[in-house]
Amino acid sequence: MSTRLPAHPFTTATPTQNVSAWYLTALGLAQFGIYVAILSPVFVSMQLKAQALNPADPASVIGVALPLGSLGAIIGNPLFGALSDRTRTRWGRRRPWLLGGILVLLGGLAMVAFSPNVGTLTVAWLICQLGSNAAFSAMMASWADNVPELQRGRAASVIGFAQNVAILAGTYAAVLLVQNLPLLFILPGVLGVLCVVVYMFVTPDRLPEARPKPFSWRTILRTFWTNPIKHPDYGMAWWSRFLITLATFLFTTFRLFYMEDHIGLTTARATSAIALGVLLYTIALLVGTVFSGWASDRLQRRKVFVAGSTVLFGVGLVVLVFANDIAHFYAAEVVMGFAYGIYVAVDSALVVDVLPEPDKPGKDLGVMNIANSLPQSIAPGLGALLLGVGAGDNYEVLLWVAGIVALVGAAVVLPIRSVR
Repeated sequence: MSTRLPAHPFTTATPTQNVSAWYLTALGLAQFGIYVAILSPVFVSMQLKAQALNPADPASVIGVALPLGSLGAIIGNPLFGALSDRTRTRWGRRRPWLLGGILVLLGGLAMVAFSPNVGTLTVAWLICQLGSNAAFSAMMASWADNVPELQRGRAASVIGFAQNVAILAGTYAAVLLVQNLPLLFILPGVLGVLCVVVYMFVTPDRLPEARPKPFSWRTILRTFWTNPIKHPDYGMAWWSRFLITLATFLFTTFRLFYMEDHIGLTTARATSAIALGVLLYTIALLVGTVFSGWASDRLQRRKVFVAGSTVLFGVGLVVLVFANDIAHFYAAEVVMGFAYGIYVAVDSALVVDVLPEPDKPGKDLGVMNIANSLPQSIAPGLGALLLGVGAGDNYEVLLWVAGIVALVGAAVVLPIRSVR
């Protein structure tokens, strides 16, 4: 099998040859596969599992399992990204981590599905996070290896759209399989494996001419740090992503409970309403994604798209404060979907543009992904604390804080200098 997989040495650290539409399609499939496997539990099915384990207080299950499990993402993404930079095999340096990671994720999801208690669930979720981040870090480094600067907006659009289609697919899977939790967890994992394998066969996995420095624990420890003082643009991009991700998860972690407690729906009706809301969100996201990545490449501007969309996303969160029926919830989903479509279409391109070492993207993209994973650890505990303000179930405080966090995330993009 390995003789059929293309791998050739780098001639330059920066890709200059345009990638094909087939490559972009396979890239989108890989993103879809990884995210449908790991985010379906985050957004819907883990909340259903929590209700099955502790019907009286499912939020406490979420508050333990997701934060501790997300430590796997915080540690795994930069570590596996750096290790993939150092890997030298006949398959290339990214493919072993792509395949190994997605298979570990599938095994972890099977453990989650059959976990009999919170402790086992937490360990299983940790395994899921380690596996998904091994695959995801390798995929993100691979697209940085292959996509030239003038196509990065389009490639980021593909990645962002695939990510949110994955969320949509996971949400509808929850509607169809709400009575079959094992299949609800395992089926997205199987789909993830198939999608990643397609990408492995399509993408070039080039080995750089320079050999890596000898292994040392000091080198490994450095994989968790990129100096924001030495690289301030990278630091600002990191904080921007951290804040909008935190704002997102402050709501989505508790979205099912919000629909039940704040809007007043039953679990079955809330699950169905969320599915339609995510559909509307994804349609609006597609509209935002289609033009913004292309426009960013043509105008050679990133910051106005990232900052403006983050502000609009914060507005959508505040709309939810005043929602008292499903119609208002749907309206907020449309606003946030359109905003996030613009954001994801351009932010990944901005991040690659400000990487300190373009020839070793795995390490710095891994550190950047801590800005994706760390908020997932913080949001459940912080959200539970905010919900407990006053008489309890205080979704107004939760959403106002989330909206303000998003606005701050928009502000920190503006000082970036190396990108227009």
